[in-house]
Amino acid sequence: MKKPTKPEQTRRLTGISLFASSGVGDLSLRAVGVEVLVANEYLSDRAELFRSNHPECEMIQGDIRELSDTVVATAKRRLGRRRLDVLFATPPCQGMSKNGRGKLLRGVRDGMRESLDPRNQLATFVPPIINQLKPKMVVFENVPEMDGTLVEDSDGSLIELLDLLCNELPDYIATWRVIEFADYGVPQRRQRLITFFLRKDVARARNIRSADDLANAVFPEATHSNRPTLLQEPWICVNDVIGDLPPLDARCKETAESDIEFHHVPLLDEKKYWWVSNTPPGASAFDNQCIERKCRSKRNERHGSSSASGINQANKDTPIYCIDCGALLPRPTVEQNGQLRVMKGFTSAYKRMRGDLPAAALTRNLSYVSSDQKVHPTQHRVLSLLEAMRLHTITDFRWVWKLPNGKPVSDKLIRETIGESIPPRGLKIVLNYALTNTLR
Repeated sequence: MKKPTKPEQTRRLTGISLFASSGVGDLSLRAVGVEVLVANEYLSDRAELFRSNHPECEMIQGDIRELSDTVVATAKRRLGRRRLDVLFATPPCQGMSKNGRGKLLRGVRDGMRESLDPRNQLATFVPPIINQLKPKMVVFENVPEMDGTLVEDSDGSLIELLDLLCNELPDYIATWRVIEFADYGVPQRRQRLITFFLRKDVARARNIRSADDLANAVFPEATHSNRPTLLQEPWICVNDVIGDLPPLDARCKETAESDIEFHHVPLLDEKKYWWVSNTPPGASAFDNQCIERKCRSKRNERHGSSSASGINQANKDTPIYCIDCGALLPRPTVEQNGQLRVMKGFTSAYKRMRGDLPAAALTRNLSYVSSDQKVHPTQHRVLSLLEAMRLHTITDFRWVWKLPNGKPVSDKLIRETIGESIPPRGLKIVLNYALTNTLR
């Protein structure tokens, strides 16, 4: 394959973006020379933040099931005599994720939910748009569990989502792969399924005859690795990215704030602070051992989980008192009927990240100490929003956290924007390689 060229050296490509959220993924499109003309997002706050950061794009806010014709008509109007090069789609993933499917399965067995998550069906509204606009390339981005997600076909029968997309897009060659974005210089271990559809006439012009040929054309070799070779650099780690920021501590307001914008953290109550402050890097507070000076026993059983009927559940009998001295362990507990018991939570909850590794995937709950691996590597607190922005690589790009009226967005919307999006640095590398080898 030829070496990717810089986007500014080539013509601008045209694009539209579906399920755009606040537009973080679209930063990558803009960076590789794609002019996003039209976007669609269901939630109004995300759509407004998108408008602030992509004012050149026409945002159509609302339900894609009702607005497909509007999206198509607007795209045709804005394209004029030009052809559409790229359609980028990031359907909701909550119903596809491991967490989402676990909740779905539990709800079904309890007779409280339908067997299929209706959010997964939203992706099926994309093929009709594709078949009307006929973009040269289509890119889907979602969680790895998209491969295997079941939806309903037009006749009501169950079919895997990727199979449905392939059936509905007969004029395209398809390939997909799970990408670990830490392998592309992102200081965060975040895996996503990237699916490419290339129109067959475009593929033939590039001598791309099969899915394997397409995979070679669109997926670049990893640039970074946990075990680097001569051609790869080491993973970029948490300490590399946030180590220069002043320390914070969640014990009190004075130590939990700084003069740097977005570099502040929520306070922890006394119990949570005790649990977290005794948790070593890479470990969960559920596994904390005895801290009594005369005991220091390391023999207390660790927290774990078990799987029953396909549902993974945390153990409920994890000990909270030291097996040797009887002292209360600094493990998450709650009081029930006047007695303490272990709190419900998985082994990754109340877990301190390691500074010598990329961060775990940042979620919408990144400011909650009980969430998955969100405790700072050495300081007794969660990540600040600024640290999360850096680890997500949003700070590589021009971005404002304000609405079009100039009003700052809430911390909640910042967390949700990061948790729902893909690290733009890594996506930029993948897209630049793919577009260079197929459309440029």
